[in-house]
Amino acid sequence: MWKWVAGVALAMGSVMPAEAQEAPKLTFDRVFASPDLAGTQPRAMKLSPDGKYLTLLRNRPDEKERFDLWAMDTTTGEWRMLVDSKKVGSGAELSEAEKMQMERARIGGTRGIIAYDWSPDSKSILVPLEGELYLASLDGTVEKLSTGAGPKLNAGLSPTGGYVGYVRNQNLAVLNRATGQTAIATDSSGTDTIHWGEAEFVAQEEMDRFSGYWWAPDDSRIAVQKFDEAPVGIVTRAAIGAESSTIVQQRYPKAGTANVLVELWLMNPDGSGKVKVDLGSETDIYLARVKWSPDAKTLYVQRQNRAQTVLDLLAVDPATGKSTIVFTERSSEKSWVNLSNAFTPLKDGSLIWWSERDGHGHIYRWKKGKFTQLTKGDWEVFSVAGVDEAKGRVYFLANRGDVLERQLYWVDINRPGPPAQLTEEGWWNMATMDKAASRMIVTRSNTGQPAQVYLADASGKRLAWVNENSVKDAAHPYNPYLAGHRVRTFGTIKAEDGTVLHWEMITPEMEPGKRYPVFFQHYGGPHSQTVTRGWGGALQQAIVDRGYIWFQIDNRGSANRGKAFEDAIWHAMGTVEVTDQLSGAAYLKTLDFVDPGRIVTYGWSYGGYMTLKMLEAAPGVFAAGVSGAPVSKWELYDTHYTERYMGDPRQVPEAYKASNTVENATKIADPLLLIHGMADDNVVLEHSTVMMAKLQENAVPFEVMLYPGHTHRVGGPKVSVHMWNLIFAFLDRSAPAK
Repeated sequence: MWKWVAGVALAMGSVMPAEAQEAPKLTFDRVFASPDLAGTQPRAMKLSPDGKYLTLLRNRPDEKERFDLWAMDTTTGEWRMLVDSKKVGSGAELSEAEKMQMERARIGGTRGIIAYDWSPDSKSILVPLEGELYLASLDGTVEKLSTGAGPKLNAGLSPTGGYVGYVRNQNLAVLNRATGQTAIATDSSGTDTIHWGEAEFVAQEEMDRFSGYWWAPDDSRIAVQKFDEAPVGIVTRAAIGAESSTIVQQRYPKAGTANVLVELWLMNPDGSGKVKVDLGSETDIYLARVKWSPDAKTLYVQRQNRAQTVLDLLAVDPATGKSTIVFTERSSEKSWVNLSNAFTPLKDGSLIWWSERDGHGHIYRWKKGKFTQLTKGDWEVFSVAGVDEAKGRVYFLANRGDVLERQLYWVDINRPGPPAQLTEEGWWNMATMDKAASRMIVTRSNTGQPAQVYLADASGKRLAWVNENSVKDAAHPYNPYLAGHRVRTFGTIKAEDGTVLHWEMITPEMEPGKRYPVFFQHYGGPHSQTVTRGWGGALQQAIVDRGYIWFQIDNRGSANRGKAFEDAIWHAMGTVEVTDQLSGAAYLKTLDFVDPGRIVTYGWSYGGYMTLKMLEAAPGVFAAGVSGAPVSKWELYDTHYTERYMGDPRQVPEAYKASNTVENATKIADPLLLIHGMADDNVVLEHSTVMMAKLQENAVPFEVMLYPGHTHRVGGPKVSVHMWNLIFAFLDRSAPAK
């Protein structure tokens, strides 16, 4: 049965046959148990430098949070485990720095092997594990390297394989594999605020940069970041656990306060021959990206100003540290310059560059002082997957055909024309390629199929499944629930200014004439797209199995719709996003199968902020709201993220006052549940305590749940069950069926 709503076909029944009624219901206990209902979910997939092996980290069926290292022979398709994390690991507790780095890489809560690095000769793999470094061979042997006691960060092999670099005790250490000797290449003695070879907090959390040192391609030199966090204000954060609490003096750069002082140095592998890179006279800057030219003769540095309106590409002489500006990106009025990882120096001296200078994210080639635009149109390039210089092709991921999909394309570098699509429509794709761009690893999913991974040639032809992960396979963990899987449908509404907004919805099996409650999930923040044709996860289906309609919409200010769409929140967070989400709620109330009095809303992080802003802006629209780890005052959040959109609070205090949630907290009249991890180092607990105090002082009722020992990611096999049972007990109590 189909029902047409505003020109969009909604599936009223399951895509499965009638026996769907007999399918088991999904419970929160099952959603968060092992094995993972999404099936095996490998990550960190790489091709060996010689292309003979494909390696990945695979989670265990009985312990989905623990990962081991596996390898596939690409000629035979044979798989074998190279490193068993339980057999090799020491079981040592991770350091606070390691835990926080994992949180910022969005892999917090995982255990076992987190990362690895191939040797250039394809004969061994460097594996950091529980504070130690191991060298794994393809025959299954594992050697522990002598690297001294203590945690090691950012461990990796040098490009030619002669050295192992890692950060220990805030210094860069370099192990010479030929001699077995370790050189401490830097010196931070005398102060605990100086770090070498690390990425500072905002680089990890907001700039997608997790390392602070970069090898020249021939191992001749290393570029090493040095930062001093002495100017950064201290947040006294109580990391409250179940049985004890730790007072953490965390250097946290709140908006409008000082950042770390950043320097960049060049040195030989043993630490000799140090020269300081000229980053300019202005010290209040961001070191955004660092990359070497293929011939090791030039070090490229992306320097961003504090306001993030100017991004300079510097060319640095590795011998002297002298720099010159190659070119500059500048934002338009009431905007900012976004960063990208697409930058690729080529052997002929030209550069592949990503820019939003025409209003959309596209690829350009810079050569001899001139830009040539390689892609163009009302669509966005997400990333560059690889460059084949011999054939003159650049491969990239984009939403050219459908804003809800992500496909892989290539375009000719020398004669750019319409891009050639290499992946199948109807899927949300990710892809990585080997250094020569001769083969690719493609990860894809859609609304009915969790992530699959396959190996393909440069034309996109599938050579072998890496992880077919078909839900139609009787052994797949989700297969027993497949008959009851509810289809996700899509549609659009228009914002107040006429902008098209995309939404998605999952309905339970509905009875004619009956109205259903809605679980209205939202995020709403910049640099994020939530409405896609990718796999949504079993949690959505479990919510629908409880009799709720699941719904979300992408508002203005979110990503992948062009710069103007995103710029709508400039100096105005909590305005158009709230208006657009409320338009989504108004649309829901026009549907005759929706119970208008039982629309509940939920969000985490920026979404938690949005819950508070929506309840303040429109009392009575929602039956209840859940706010998880919310930002309550942007003055309490970090510099790089907040000032990018809101400006400096010392210069535009009125914008910050309008955007915070505390100012209008007393307008909240609907049931509110506030949730926060008590060891959160990202959106620190102070955000919620400020809000709680304001509500209490004004006798505004609300409910709260705090999770001892948990950071910004509150979760785990049992904790997640507790939290989601809590949420729905609150929602069912606040918006009961009539």
